[in-house]
Amino acid sequence: MSYLPLLGILIIVIGFALKLDTIAVVVIAAAVTALASGMSIAEFLTSLGDAFVANRLVTLFVLTLPIVGLSERYGLKEQAIRLVNRIQGLTAGKFLSLYLLIREVAGIISVRLGGHPAFVRPLVEPMAQSAAKARYQKTDAKSQELIKAQSAAMENIGNFFAQNGFVGAAGTLLIVGTMESLGYPVDAAQIALASLVVAFLAFVFGLLSNYIFDRRLDRLNTYSKSDRGGKD
Repeated sequence: MSYLPLLGILIIVIGFALKLDTIAVVVIAAAVTALASGMSIAEFLTSLGDAFVANRLVTLFVLTLPIVGLSERYGLKEQAIRLVNRIQGLTAGKFLSLYLLIREVAGIISVRLGGHPAFVRPLVEPMAQSAAKARYQKTDAKSQELIKAQSAAMENIGNFFAQNGFVGAAGTLLIVGTMESLGYPVDAAQIALASLVVAFLAFVFGLLSNYIFDRRLDRLNTYSKSDRGGKD
Protein backbone atom coordinates (compact mmCIF):
# COMPACT_ATOMS: atom_id res chain seq x y z
CA MET A 1 0.00 0.00 0.00
CA SER A 2 1.40 3.38 -1.04
CA TYR A 3 1.08 6.33 1.28
CA LEU A 4 2.22 8.87 -1.31
CA PRO A 5 -1.35 9.92 -2.26
CA LEU A 6 -1.79 11.05 1.36
CA LEU A 7 0.69 13.86 0.72
CA GLY A 8 -2.28 15.90 -0.48
CA ILE A 9 -3.73 15.89 3.03
CA LEU A 10 -0.41 17.03 4.48
CA ILE A 11 -0.23 19.88 1.96
CA ILE A 12 -3.74 21.03 2.90
CA VAL A 13 -2.94 20.95 6.63
CA ILE A 14 0.30 22.90 6.17
CA GLY A 15 -1.27 25.35 3.73
CA PHE A 16 -4.19 26.14 6.01
CA ALA A 17 -1.92 26.38 9.05
CA LEU A 18 0.25 28.94 7.23
CA LYS A 19 -2.90 30.75 6.00
CA LEU A 20 -1.88 30.46 2.35
CA ASP A 21 -4.28 31.04 -0.54
CA THR A 22 -7.07 28.47 -0.10
CA ILE A 23 -7.75 27.77 -3.78
CA ALA A 24 -4.06 27.40 -4.59
CA VAL A 25 -3.52 25.02 -1.66
CA VAL A 26 -6.47 22.82 -2.65
CA VAL A 27 -5.46 22.67 -6.34
CA ILE A 28 -1.82 21.86 -5.51
CA ALA A 29 -2.92 19.18 -3.04
CA ALA A 30 -5.23 17.67 -5.65
CA ALA A 31 -2.45 17.70 -8.26
CA VAL A 32 0.04 16.03 -5.92
CA THR A 33 -2.51 13.37 -4.94
CA ALA A 34 -3.40 12.68 -8.57
CA LEU A 35 0.22 12.42 -9.75
CA ALA A 36 1.17 10.26 -6.76
CA SER A 37 -1.73 7.94 -7.62
CA GLY A 38 -0.41 7.42 -11.14
CA MET A 39 -2.65 9.81 -13.05
CA SER A 40 -1.18 11.81 -15.89
CA ILE A 41 -1.37 15.59 -16.01
CA ALA A 42 -3.98 15.38 -18.78
CA GLU A 43 -6.13 12.98 -16.74
CA PHE A 44 -5.84 15.23 -13.70
CA LEU A 45 -6.89 18.33 -15.63
CA THR A 46 -9.81 16.43 -17.19
CA SER A 47 -10.95 15.21 -13.77
CA LEU A 48 -10.59 18.70 -12.30
CA GLY A 49 -12.63 20.22 -15.12
CA ASP A 50 -15.36 17.58 -14.82
CA ALA A 51 -15.62 18.16 -11.07
CA PHE A 52 -15.86 21.92 -11.56
CA VAL A 53 -18.61 21.60 -14.17
CA ALA A 54 -20.53 19.10 -12.04
CA ASN A 55 -20.46 21.49 -9.06
CA ARG A 56 -20.73 24.81 -10.88
CA LEU A 57 -24.09 25.61 -9.27
CA VAL A 58 -22.41 25.60 -5.86
CA THR A 59 -19.90 28.10 -7.20
CA LEU A 60 -22.69 30.33 -8.52
CA PHE A 61 -24.37 30.19 -5.10
CA VAL A 62 -21.17 31.31 -3.39
CA LEU A 63 -20.79 34.18 -5.87
CA THR A 64 -24.17 35.60 -4.83
CA LEU A 65 -22.98 36.19 -1.26
CA PRO A 66 -20.50 39.03 -1.98
CA ILE A 67 -23.02 40.54 -4.41
CA VAL A 68 -25.63 40.61 -1.66
CA GLY A 69 -23.09 42.14 0.72
CA LEU A 70 -22.21 44.91 -1.73
CA SER A 71 -25.90 45.60 -2.40
CA GLU A 72 -26.56 45.96 1.32
CA ARG A 73 -23.54 48.21 1.74
CA TYR A 74 -24.78 50.60 -0.93
CA GLY A 75 -28.34 50.91 0.35
CA LEU A 76 -30.42 48.07 -1.06
CA LYS A 77 -32.00 47.34 2.33
CA GLU A 78 -32.69 51.02 3.01
CA GLN A 79 -34.44 51.46 -0.34
CA ALA A 80 -36.58 48.39 0.28
CA ILE A 81 -37.57 49.65 3.73
CA ARG A 82 -38.38 53.07 2.29
CA LEU A 83 -40.69 51.44 -0.25
CA VAL A 84 -42.59 49.56 2.45
CA ASN A 85 -43.01 52.69 4.56
CA ARG A 86 -44.79 54.41 1.67
CA ILE A 87 -47.58 51.82 1.62
CA GLN A 88 -50.31 52.72 4.11
CA GLY A 89 -51.91 49.97 6.19
CA LEU A 90 -49.36 47.33 5.22
CA THR A 91 -48.72 44.82 8.00
CA ALA A 92 -45.95 42.28 8.29
CA GLY A 93 -48.44 39.48 7.67
CA LYS A 94 -49.90 41.15 4.57
CA PHE A 95 -46.45 41.76 3.15
CA LEU A 96 -45.41 38.16 3.77
CA SER A 97 -48.62 36.97 2.10
CA LEU A 98 -47.69 39.05 -0.93
CA TYR A 99 -44.21 37.56 -0.91
CA LEU A 100 -45.67 34.05 -0.63
CA LEU A 101 -47.74 34.73 -3.76
CA ILE A 102 -44.70 36.05 -5.63
CA ARG A 103 -42.61 33.09 -4.45
CA GLU A 104 -45.17 30.55 -5.60
CA VAL A 105 -45.66 32.19 -9.00
CA ALA A 106 -41.89 32.34 -9.44
CA GLY A 107 -41.62 28.66 -8.53
CA ILE A 108 -44.36 27.66 -10.96
CA ILE A 109 -42.62 29.40 -13.87
CA SER A 110 -39.23 28.09 -12.64
CA VAL A 111 -37.72 31.46 -11.74
CA ARG A 112 -35.27 31.20 -8.84
CA LEU A 113 -35.16 34.19 -6.49
CA GLY A 114 -32.08 33.15 -4.56
CA GLY A 115 -33.61 31.72 -1.40
CA HIS A 116 -32.71 32.67 2.16
CA PRO A 117 -29.17 34.10 1.80
CA ALA A 118 -29.69 36.09 -1.40
CA PHE A 119 -33.29 37.28 -1.06
CA VAL A 120 -35.00 36.64 2.27
CA ARG A 121 -32.27 37.83 4.60
CA PRO A 122 -31.29 41.05 2.76
CA LEU A 123 -34.74 42.04 1.43
CA VAL A 124 -37.84 40.19 2.59
CA GLU A 125 -37.15 40.06 6.32
CA PRO A 126 -36.08 43.75 6.63
CA MET A 127 -39.17 44.81 4.66
CA ALA A 128 -41.41 42.77 6.97
CA GLN A 129 -39.66 44.31 9.98
CA SER A 130 -40.23 47.76 8.50
CA ALA A 131 -43.94 47.06 7.97
CA ALA A 132 -44.24 46.03 11.62
CA LYS A 133 -42.39 49.13 12.84
CA ALA A 134 -44.64 51.37 10.74
CA ARG A 135 -47.71 49.76 12.32
CA TYR A 136 -46.48 49.86 15.92
CA GLN A 137 -44.56 52.45 17.86
CA LYS A 138 -41.81 49.91 18.31
CA THR A 139 -41.40 46.14 18.19
CA ASP A 140 -39.90 44.09 20.98
CA ALA A 141 -37.14 41.53 20.54
CA LYS A 142 -39.58 38.62 20.55
CA SER A 143 -41.61 40.15 17.72
CA GLN A 144 -38.48 40.74 15.68
CA GLU A 145 -37.47 37.10 16.05
CA LEU A 146 -40.98 35.96 15.14
CA ILE A 147 -40.85 38.07 11.96
CA LYS A 148 -37.54 36.48 11.02
CA ALA A 149 -39.03 33.03 11.51
CA GLN A 150 -42.22 33.85 9.59
CA SER A 151 -40.22 35.30 6.69
CA ALA A 152 -38.18 32.11 6.48
CA ALA A 153 -41.35 30.02 6.71
CA MET A 154 -42.99 31.81 3.77
CA GLU A 155 -39.87 31.21 1.67
CA ASN A 156 -39.90 27.52 2.54
CA ILE A 157 -43.63 27.09 1.90
CA GLY A 158 -43.59 28.98 -1.39
CA ASN A 159 -40.54 27.19 -2.71
CA PHE A 160 -41.40 23.68 -1.54
CA PHE A 161 -45.05 23.50 -2.57
CA ALA A 162 -44.86 25.40 -5.87
CA GLN A 163 -41.62 24.28 -7.50
CA ASN A 164 -43.15 21.14 -9.02
CA GLY A 165 -45.81 23.17 -10.80
CA PHE A 166 -43.36 23.53 -13.69
CA VAL A 167 -43.32 20.55 -16.06
CA GLY A 168 -39.56 20.79 -16.54
CA ALA A 169 -38.65 21.07 -12.85
CA ALA A 170 -36.18 18.52 -11.52
CA GLY A 171 -38.61 17.42 -8.82
CA THR A 172 -41.39 16.88 -11.34
CA LEU A 173 -39.17 14.78 -13.59
CA LEU A 174 -37.94 12.80 -10.57
CA ILE A 175 -41.52 11.98 -9.57
CA VAL A 176 -42.34 10.93 -13.14
CA GLY A 177 -39.30 8.65 -13.29
CA THR A 178 -40.05 7.13 -9.88
CA MET A 179 -43.71 6.48 -10.70
CA GLU A 180 -42.85 4.89 -14.04
CA SER A 181 -40.24 2.65 -12.43
CA LEU A 182 -42.94 1.41 -10.06
CA GLY A 183 -45.30 0.64 -12.92
CA TYR A 184 -47.50 3.75 -12.78
CA PRO A 185 -47.18 5.54 -16.13
CA VAL A 186 -47.67 9.31 -15.73
CA ASP A 187 -46.49 12.36 -17.61
CA ALA A 188 -44.99 15.58 -16.31
CA ALA A 189 -48.15 17.60 -17.07
CA GLN A 190 -50.20 15.44 -14.71
CA ILE A 191 -47.70 15.86 -11.90
CA ALA A 192 -47.50 19.62 -12.50
CA LEU A 193 -51.30 19.95 -12.46
CA ALA A 194 -51.54 18.07 -9.17
CA SER A 195 -48.75 20.26 -7.78
CA LEU A 196 -50.69 23.41 -8.72
CA VAL A 197 -53.58 22.25 -6.54
CA VAL A 198 -51.17 21.67 -3.66
CA ALA A 199 -49.56 25.08 -4.24
CA PHE A 200 -52.99 26.77 -4.09
CA LEU A 201 -53.85 25.02 -0.82
CA ALA A 202 -50.44 25.98 0.58
CA PHE A 203 -51.12 29.61 -0.35
CA VAL A 204 -54.51 29.53 1.41
CA PHE A 205 -52.96 28.09 4.56
CA GLY A 206 -50.16 30.66 4.26
CA LEU A 207 -52.73 33.48 4.19
CA LEU A 208 -54.38 32.07 7.30
CA SER A 209 -51.01 31.70 9.01
CA ASN A 210 -50.08 35.31 8.26
CA TYR A 211 -53.48 36.57 9.46
CA ILE A 212 -52.97 34.76 12.78
CA PHE A 213 -49.39 36.07 12.82
CA ASP A 214 -50.62 39.68 12.56
CA ARG A 215 -53.06 39.11 15.42
CA ARG A 216 -50.19 37.72 17.50
CA LEU A 217 -48.07 40.78 16.80
CA ASP A 218 -51.03 42.95 17.80
CA ARG A 219 -51.07 41.31 21.21
CA LEU A 220 -47.33 41.76 21.67
CA ASN A 221 -47.10 45.38 20.52
CA THR A 222 -49.04 48.65 20.64
CA TYR A 223 -50.28 50.51 17.59
CA SER A 224 -48.73 53.74 16.42
CA LYS A 225 -51.07 56.70 16.20
CA SER A 226 -51.23 56.53 12.41
CA ASP A 227 -52.46 52.93 12.47
CA ARG A 228 -54.64 52.98 15.57
CA GLY A 229 -57.76 53.57 13.55
CA GLY A 230 -57.17 50.44 11.51
CA LYS A 231 -57.14 48.10 14.47
CA ASP A 232 -59.55 45.16 14.10
